[in-house]
Amino acid sequence: MFSSLRVRNYRLFFLGQVVSNTGTWMQRIAQDWLVLSLTGSSAAVGITTALQFLPMLLFGLYGGVLVDRLPKRPTLLVTQSAMAVTGLALAVLTLTGQVQVWHVYLAAFAVGLATVVDNPARQSFVAEMVGPGQLQNAVSLNSANFQSARLIGPAVAGIMITGVGTGWAFLANGLSFVAPIAGLLMMRTRELQVVERAPRGKGQLREGLRYVAGRPELIWPIVLVGFIGTFGFNFPVWLSAYAEDVFHSGAGAYSLFNTVMAVGSLGGALLAARRGTARLRLLVAAAAAFGALEIVAALAPSYWLFALLMAPIGIFGLTVNVTANTTVQMATDPAMRGRVMALFMMVFMGGTPLGAPLVGWITDAYGARVGFAFGGAVSLAAAAAIGLVLTRAGGLRLCFGWNRGHPRVVLVPRERRKELAAVA
Repeated sequence: MFSSLRVRNYRLFFLGQVVSNTGTWMQRIAQDWLVLSLTGSSAAVGITTALQFLPMLLFGLYGGVLVDRLPKRPTLLVTQSAMAVTGLALAVLTLTGQVQVWHVYLAAFAVGLATVVDNPARQSFVAEMVGPGQLQNAVSLNSANFQSARLIGPAVAGIMITGVGTGWAFLANGLSFVAPIAGLLMMRTRELQVVERAPRGKGQLREGLRYVAGRPELIWPIVLVGFIGTFGFNFPVWLSAYAEDVFHSGAGAYSLFNTVMAVGSLGGALLAARRGTARLRLLVAAAAAFGALEIVAALAPSYWLFALLMAPIGIFGLTVNVTANTTVQMATDPAMRGRVMALFMMVFMGGTPLGAPLVGWITDAYGARVGFAFGGAVSLAAAAAIGLVLTRAGGLRLCFGWNRGHPRVVLVPRERRKELAAVA
């Protein structure tokens, strides 16, 4: 489960990200709560989320082209430093009482700009640290890392918001970037995998798009996570609305919902690290379960039932993320990985500027339950449709039968369907 941590460079990277991700989650919670406090609007929270992911939608593919040209480690030193400065600036504004909602919007957009390069650089740098043999395990542990921080960050943020104010959470996030920057500086460059960088040239963006379009094993996972990222992952909008408007429980409830979801997500990440393989059928099944559970949670009548349902939602949501990420990375040529992962993250994260304001408006107009159910319904429909497309593209059919007195449903090649049904 933890085999890739034997690699020294990856271990330094992993430990730095634990600290930084904790600070990032603290800022996310504080940022959403600050906007809700300043405006009283779920739509404003949606706009903040949209602004943070809008740069990925606008410039994500160009970020991938840059990442394929540039050395990953120095690039990450620059992007991590830029995000640290943004967090510290927001802390100063908040602690001095000068903060306004447009300051938060601007800070979210600035972080998004840095993420355009930082995200594909981090994704593709993992392969350089551990090599292809440990890539599946390292990607899964990265997700476990992120979700572990998600356990700690919201809990600490909730305490700091209620105890000393949101400004201190922003300050903690800014200082947390010292850890990943130190880890990057301590790495042994001679132990990194040598990857030939793409030279400057015309048509590299189109080349990356053609590369993905010609490979069903890449295009359909990317399309699926696009739908789920746009409509199914708007938790800042939904959970803040449930805490404030449905259960009337304040910042503590919002922190609890995020923490319980993180527990499930951490479990999903560790299961993925142990599983060792990524299959498209697992991706589709997890996406369908994720959408269905969101619909069930939207109808939950009580505070504690809603909170408990965040755990399985976290498990299946993380399974979708890790499985899609690993499937795409393993199927991509190293020279194209920056552009492909930029497209993956652009679709997954960049769809949020389109989905978050819409979901925020639905939540404000019709209530948190309708908004949450809408996101789940779109995710479930996307999983069903893409599952059908992949089944047809693979020449497969559903086969129903019996096995020792129990019903059995399997996917088999078309020519074997009658044979398998007869045997069953």
